[in-house]
Amino acid sequence: MDTLLLARLQFATTAGIHFLFVVVTLGLVTLLVGLQTAWVITGKQKYERLTRFWGQLYVINYVLGIATGIVMEFQFGLNWSGVSRYVGNVFGAPLAIETLVAFFLESTFLGMWIFGWHRLRRGVHLALLWGVALTAYASAFWILVANSWLQNPVGYEVRDGVAHLTDFGALLTNPTFQMAFGHVVAASLLVGGMLMAAVSAYHLIRRTPDYALHRTSLRIGLVTSALAITLVQGFGFAQFGPVGAVQPTKFGAGDDAQATIAGWTAQFGPGDYTPPALASVGLGFMILIGLTLGVLWLLLPLLFRDWIIRLRVPLWLILLAVPLPFVAVILGWLAREVGRQPWVVYGLLPVDEAVSPVGAPVMLVSLIGFSLLLGTLAVTNWVLMARHAARGAHDPALGRPPGPAADVNTEPAFV
Repeated sequence: MDTLLLARLQFATTAGIHFLFVVVTLGLVTLLVGLQTAWVITGKQKYERLTRFWGQLYVINYVLGIATGIVMEFQFGLNWSGVSRYVGNVFGAPLAIETLVAFFLESTFLGMWIFGWHRLRRGVHLALLWGVALTAYASAFWILVANSWLQNPVGYEVRDGVAHLTDFGALLTNPTFQMAFGHVVAASLLVGGMLMAAVSAYHLIRRTPDYALHRTSLRIGLVTSALAITLVQGFGFAQFGPVGAVQPTKFGAGDDAQATIAGWTAQFGPGDYTPPALASVGLGFMILIGLTLGVLWLLLPLLFRDWIIRLRVPLWLILLAVPLPFVAVILGWLAREVGRQPWVVYGLLPVDEAVSPVGAPVMLVSLIGFSLLLGTLAVTNWVLMARHAARGAHDPALGRPPGPAADVNTEPAFV
């Protein structure tokens, strides 16, 4: 195996696993904001318990997701030094903004939210969670800005063999960005909604003591999922127009694609500039899953009737369907990234010129090590989430009121 193939496999593995953490984070934090806002407005304790329960699962996913993101970031310097050298002045700008403005603020707000239970006023505590959510969306925004530039490089010029940013606004108006951002956000809401509905269905099937509480979260999850799948389909199909205009080789081999390939051949020399079939295959299965999940609209009115819930068949369908949005997310990522091949930056920087000059044995060791580490983090995350989800919402550790041994100087809850 050559270095380039190993480097691509490593990035596909680490980025794919990390992306699963990201969509769960975005989806759950949005639902958390809704739950805690409802609690602050209505004062109903069921929303407090749901906030604590789902907040605990969110924190588990967030903490381990940070570790996967750090591992993934190492690859830019270790495996893809050509990217940093040639287009780092452009590609690095949105990534730096994401790290400094979004990620650091998000982590700060989250830490204050976790340790602010029973120490801050309700409004202040809620504002911290809103800050977590907004900065999470900002993080996704800047990551998609950077990725969209790889798909369609704009607002730059090449001087002395290095790309320099000349128009920052062009990054934000990139035709491959807006619909992609909406698509990712909607997919995250679908993942979060399906996860909430599936965990709730599990407890309703078992008829745990918190039956009424999980019935509420089931309905919230289903409504969110049904709305999200419509947005996913809309933003997904809307991308075919802009993407086809700026990436003619991605979804076909028409006259525009042939002319583009001819131009690349003249500039870069003979080669295979057609994206692998894997991109189209992944896209097809993703569309199939998206259309299948449209059946959520048929389940929605039924699950508002208790006798249908007691039949348990719809609950089993929801529980068994929870892997589908995760599979669709990975397939969508493959379609977007593999469809850009053989380029790191479409039409500008081929992958074979971007990979670091590292020997295949070293890259293989790196691939095995990173894959094992990411795999361990992923398994740990799902084991912990499943364990805490199975315990139910009776008394989650997050937000538990101070016990008798608490500091006597601690003020009453939310004074």
